[in-house]
Parts: sequence; C-alpha cells; structure tokens
Amino acid sequence: MWYIKAREETLEEFGKSPEERSIGELIESAVVIVDKHAGPTSHQITQWTKEIFNAKKAGHAGTLDPQVTGVLPVALNDATKAMIVLMGLDKEYVGVMHLHKEVSEGVLRQAMQKFVGEIIQVPPKRSAVARRPRRKRVYVFDIVEMEGKDVLFYVKCEAGVYVRKLVHDLGQALGIGAHMTELRRTKAGHFDEKQAKPLIEIRDAYEIWKSEGDESMLKEILIPIEHAIPHVKKVFVKDTAIAQICNGAPVYASGLVRIQKDIKPGEIVGIFSLKNELIALGIAKMSAKEMYNKSRGIAVRTDRVIMKKDVYPDFRKK
Repeated sequence: MWYIKAREETLEEFGKSPEERSIGELIESAVVIVDKHAGPTSHQITQWTKEIFNAKKAGHAGTLDPQVTGVLPVALNDATKAMIVLMGLDKEYVGVMHLHKEVSEGVLRQAMQKFVGEIIQVPPKRSAVARRPRRKRVYVFDIVEMEGKDVLFYVKCEAGVYVRKLVHDLGQALGIGAHMTELRRTKAGHFDEKQAKPLIEIRDAYEIWKSEGDESMLKEILIPIEHAIPHVKKVFVKDTAIAQICNGAPVYASGLVRIQKDIKPGEIVGIFSLKNELIALGIAKMSAKEMYNKSRGIAVRTDRVIMKKDVYPDFRKK
C-alpha cells in the first residue's frame, strides 16, 4: 500500500497530531456531521452551525432539500478549503414513495432495476443546476417494505442524483405515476447517522464546554479534517519541507517520505506531515512509482493550503 522513500523522524517541538488538538484548535479545522431536521435549507443549517462555533467560515457538502432530513457534513474555518474532496461523496438514503395506483411487488422491483447502473437524469425544475440530461450512477434502488401504494425504499447512488426525480421517473416508467413523500440521507461517503447530531445537541455541547470546561461531548462532534478524508490518497513529507509548502511551494520528490502506491498523475492528493497533519491538498504530477524512484522534480503541485503558516519554521533560514 505504501512506498517508503526515506526513514525520517519528526521534530516533537513543532505541530501536533490531530488527536492532541484543543477544542479551539479543532474548531479552526474540523467537520461537523449535522443531523438536519425538516424545514430549513442546508444553507440555513450551515449558518446556524457557523454561529454556534463563532466560526469565520463554514460550508456544507451535498445539499439537502428543505423537507429532507439526515446526514449533512459541515466544514468549519480552514476545513472549508477541503470542500473539493468532500463534495463528490456517494450517498445513501431511505425514503417513502407513494404510487398513484397499486402494482405488485414483483412488477415494482423489476421496474426499479431499470434505474440501477448508469442512468440519464434531467434535474427537476427547481434545482440549482442547469436542466440538461446528465449521466449518473445508481448502485442500489430497492424495496425495504411495501404496504399498498406506499413503499419504503433504499437508494445508494453517486453524488448529484435527485432521488425525488428518480421516484418520479420510476412512476412514469410504470405508467401509473409516483411521488416521494419522505426522504432521509443515512450516509454521505463514510459519514453515517451514528455520527450525526441535531443542532440542539451540538449547541448544548458547545455551551457545556464554554461554561463548565467539559469538552467530552464536543470531542465526539468535532472531526479533525484529517479524519474526514480517508478516501483521499496521501503523501507524507519531511518536516523541513512543510514551511515552503504552506507558502504555496510544490512538493518535490526529494521531500517525500511515504507515498500511497496507487496515486496517478492528475489526482487530488492530501499532503501530510509525519504527525498526520493535513498540510495541503495538491495535484499529483507524477505516479506513485515515479515519486518513489525519482530524486528530483515536482511530485505534487500544491493547490489548497490547509495548515497555518507558523506551525513549522522555515529551516532554510536557520
């Protein structure tokens, strides 16, 4: 899984592992998984989350319609710079559809299977994107329970699939019509319902920390950005390279310590310190094997710097 290019030790006096961060430090670069309730927009939920933590910036990954509930990842402060790798996560939902006429379970299952795999979907009229046909992938579309015209269903799909439209198109294919009455997102990437907390619980955890100094609840809620992106391929660099990277310099092959084996040119990669801190996101300019074999050249072009500039010194000035 890894190419080990150098045996390098990290200097303990600079930086710290994500697990050692204080609550204040976590708020500067963390993701919160909100259990969105029905009614407000995803933007409003994000704004309330921002206000709870007195954050300067906040952004959400994967918009939910106002009446849809469930898993909504919200990035705080510097973690918003990593939104590019949080936006395209696969999603899972459970929902209720109402059929306009009764059909047998067998007929319904057969029709649903036609919407599994690559589908062509035109976004609904009230969507925020252009209404042109788009190719999307549905991995699973299945019945959980059926009672008359009401069907509890499960969907697993790639980002950007409109489940309400999926149900509508299914009704059209059946020739009887159908509409969605309820929907809940149960998973976004590796984030699931077990991690999701309602806003009131998040606010209470913050107030308990501020008033009583008890950070136990907030520690469960604030996910370090490093733990929020396990799907992103990684390279690890020497301590001596970090300050330059934080100033926008690329990652040179000579500064690498450990490289994930399946990196391909053009992919987004996470640039990490030896303490598992996310320094930046970048674009691979070499394959993993080239990064390992070459002693010179740009391995990764730095794209979005996450780490603050003063965490590691510029060793060239010493």
